Amino acid sequence: MKNKLPALDLLTMLIAIALTSIGLVFVLSSSFVWAEYKFDDPFFFFKRQLLFAGIGVVGMLFISRIDFRIYKKYTTQFFIASFVLLSIVLIPGIGLVRGGARSWIGVGAFTIQPSEFMKLGLIMFLAKYMSNNIEDAKTFKRGLVPMMAVVLAVFADIMLQPDFGSGMVLVATSIIMLFVCGIPIKFFGYFALAGVAGIGGLVISAPYRLARITAFLRPFDDPRGAGFQIIQSLYAIAPAGFLGRGIGNSVQKYFYLPEPQTDFIFAILAEELGFIGSAGLLIAFLLFFVRCSYVILKTKDLFAKYMVVGIMSMLMVQVMINIGVVIGVLPVTGITLPFMSYGGSSLTITLLSIGIILNISRYMEA
Repeated sequence: MKNKLPALDLLTMLIAIALTSIGLVFVLSSSFVWAEYKFDDPFFFFKRQLLFAGIGVVGMLFISRIDFRIYKKYTTQFFIASFVLLSIVLIPGIGLVRGGARSWIGVGAFTIQPSEFMKLGLIMFLAKYMSNNIEDAKTFKRGLVPMMAVVLAVFADIMLQPDFGSGMVLVATSIIMLFVCGIPIKFFGYFALAGVAGIGGLVISAPYRLARITAFLRPFDDPRGAGFQIIQSLYAIAPAGFLGRGIGNSVQKYFYLPEPQTDFIFAILAEELGFIGSAGLLIAFLLFFVRCSYVILKTKDLFAKYMVVGIMSMLMVQVMINIGVVIGVLPVTGITLPFMSYGGSSLTITLLSIGIILNISRYMEA
């Protein structure tokens, strides 16, 4: 007789489904004007997001039943496949250019973004390396250097697209994982100096990045150009008040805020639900991260522990950057809001990652 699987972590699953459901509501609310104008179908974006949400939820439940130790066995293969896919996107004729970045591959009527798969692939790779080499991983030469070499190789590949936002999420997630692994803080000082110099060079080398920094500092100096998005985002949030305008009643989605269903969906949510709705969403994210932290503390298997650290860090960094951009405290980076922003690859990978956490939570005391 087969052993019965331990009980599913219903709280984590319900929070994930609730966030996905809220995202679907606001993808529809924020996109129907633009969708009707561009595609003559107000439900164009919503139907696609609903499809990927369904695929993602089914995948999440399926993945939650697969023993996490199997992921460790095939980590290297998944990482290599993700890296190859990330490199293929650079080939003209295969990679699709959007917003100045060659970051997508067309698959029939849909597109996939390889960098989303790479996020999970890199997390799995680092988790396996750290768990298999726990003592060496804490050293500079045998731990920090080889792991950061892999991280920087992935970052360089992404920057060839270029996709600075996804690159920063990958690097930030990796640093958090390395910190949790126990690498001495002093070692990070060397990479911090190199990182500051590298980021400075990347900003200076690309005029549009420098324009984003300038727009962040003084958006009203160029209200029709580099400062346009952040100004329109603030115009959505500022008058919302305590309760907002009500669901569906946003003004900024009427061609003021460009494609609001993507990176700036939080601005539409804030405009329609006000302070109460915005705070409620942040509390939901906080509950999710608290629950992930509980799983991390209770999990004894090192690979599983580092996997949850990586997935939680990836989502937490994206939430902080996205909302920071929308409210004007960070420069525009093109980072989506997990569970919320329109994008099939992002939503599907996010839900599959939650499936991994759900499986790990089944064996927290194992």
